[in-house]
Amino acid sequence: MNARDAASAEPDIGGERGTGGYFVGMLAGLLLSMVAFAGLLAALGETGHLPAPAFSNSICIDEKLAFMRDHPVVDPNLLIIGSSVAWRHVDSSTLSRHAPGLRPMNGAFCGLHANQTLYVADWLLDREPGVTDVVMVVDPIDFGQCSVNRDAVFNREDADRYVYEDTWPWQYYMRYFAPASLLRNAAVVKERRTDPQSMDPLRFTPSGAGPLTTARNRGLFYGEPEPLDPECFTALSQLARRLEREGRTFTVVSTPLHPAWKAQVDPDGQLLRSFDAKLMAALAGTGGQYWNADREWAPDEDGFVDAIHLRWPAAQAFTENLARRLRPPALAGP
Repeated sequence: MNARDAASAEPDIGGERGTGGYFVGMLAGLLLSMVAFAGLLAALGETGHLPAPAFSNSICIDEKLAFMRDHPVVDPNLLIIGSSVAWRHVDSSTLSRHAPGLRPMNGAFCGLHANQTLYVADWLLDREPGVTDVVMVVDPIDFGQCSVNRDAVFNREDADRYVYEDTWPWQYYMRYFAPASLLRNAAVVKERRTDPQSMDPLRFTPSGAGPLTTARNRGLFYGEPEPLDPECFTALSQLARRLEREGRTFTVVSTPLHPAWKAQVDPDGQLLRSFDAKLMAALAGTGGQYWNADREWAPDEDGFVDAIHLRWPAAQAFTENLARRLRPPALAGP
């Protein structure tokens, strides 16, 4: 073997070291990043700026899941579902006062379309077998775009483990790693958790309601709603049929709407008449009952924060009227 052949036969020790060093460097960088991220989470937690894990990337949905984890309702027999009008308009203490024996759980989440409410309701009904009565509070905005919005607003298995099984919470900050969203939410979450004048509060009652206690007003805020989507009413019908099969009562309530908004987006009343008819058609043959609170009960205009949301005193008056319309089985709860 000549010198050239001997040289080429020697092992490339430097290359192996370079490759090994690269992977060691990568591992060290990853560990340092994880330590730095854990330090950031700890610092945000110490100052009250740590948002809930980003199961949905919607701060109000994620905060509601965190609240449900930390403040479980023991053996509820009434489940309240829907979007933000259900979350913010039903005062469980008022319900319980007018219906002794009622143990309400507010399982409503902000921003849900009707198909997403079905997804959440199925999850909670499976987890809460003691629920005998369900109330869904709705508005026309909830019944648009169901065909273009996916049903699953969060991963049900992860929500199960996080809310009901007391799993280690820090793993979900890693699984749903979204640093930009984390920092954006960290900038506002403390104020929204503590300021009673916040327009988008993340403050909860013991049952999980989210009262609007602000004295401020943000005008009508909402423009013309999207066209009513047949898939939304199909979802409502599916829920009604499930509840009928299981022997649970179902009440759908159309929330009061600001009269100026109705005059602006539905001057001839055609939208709301169609909404009414489609809701009743979806419940037909299921035993579900319907109360049009927008037509039969309405607060003064100063009871509205915007076109669809009630401030808390008006919400409590709304709840008192709701309690009178619940079926006798709910009112005579065990």
